[in-house]
Amino acid sequence: MTQLSSASDVPSMGRRQFMNLLTFGSVGGVVAGALFPVVNYFIPPSTGGGSGGVTAKDALGNDIVVSEYLKTHLAGDRTLAQGIKGDPTYLVVTNDQALESYGINAICTHLGCVVPWNAAENKFMCPCHGSQYDATGKVVRGPAPKSLALAHADVVDDKVSFTKWTEEDFRTGEDPWWA
Repeated sequence: MTQLSSASDVPSMGRRQFMNLLTFGSVGGVVAGALFPVVNYFIPPSTGGGSGGVTAKDALGNDIVVSEYLKTHLAGDRTLAQGIKGDPTYLVVTNDQALESYGINAICTHLGCVVPWNAAENKFMCPCHGSQYDATGKVVRGPAPKSLALAHADVVDDKVSFTKWTEEDFRTGEDPWWA
């Protein structure tokens, strides 16, 4: 005959309960480990303080130094640089050998082609479907529905810094569609 234990003696977890805990704990850990990168993919990265801009890079990935850049580029010249989010952005040299206070995003608003500058025609001309933009990036011929996006191009420590353009679009008098 077995003797009853006292109230202070609590029976230990059974073998089956222990194996269930071990199995579900292991499976839960594997599932959580597999889902973490998937969930993390959909969370946008932090952008930091947001007050600073993106330093413009040339075709080789080097920072654009304004004093050196202006020695090799003439008035009216438009050259691509790597801008905000890595988008190709034109830097514009003014008639007084300075940089314009804005950069022009080179992504066509029709289907996303990179729009080259055509110096002979004095306008941007999309090779994909024939959209055309004036010297400031304002659409003058479709099928592109909107003008090219703008970014502020400021000179900070002799380097070009691009920041988001959130003010009224000076070409159309409207709020920027890209903001």
